[in-house]
Amino acid sequence: MTDPRSGGGWRPPPGPDEQDLESPVRPYAVTGGRTTPRIELAMEALVCSADAPPHAFALITPEYAAISELCRQVRSVAEVAAVLRIPLGVARVLIADMAAEGLLRLHQPRLRGGRPDPGLLERVLSGLQRL
Repeated sequence: MTDPRSGGGWRPPPGPDEQDLESPVRPYAVTGGRTTPRIELAMEALVCSADAPPHAFALITPEYAAISELCRQVRSVAEVAAVLRIPLGVARVLIADMAAEGLLRLHQPRLRGGRPDPGLLERVLSGLQRL
């Protein structure tokens, strides 16, 4: 069906660069539909780029490249997700995959019985109260 305001001509569907890039469909397509990372990865875990051999970057995806570039400075998993505007679950999957391939280094927090250190929680609370 044609739009009378367009002069009667047919228009092709929008290309990938014209589609809404904020759609949640694309990020989950990047993970192959996986929502659980290969390893347990806390959102406060610190991530930094590893010194990978050049052949490791031969088939790097745009998402991997963006994460690798961002993590030249140490970042938390949550910060990577926020800066790249991707869901936290997607960031966890991608970061875990990259760590398994040796492209990133992870620094996981030490948990006691599955809970964070009480001293860390107190420091976070104190910092929030100062805001």
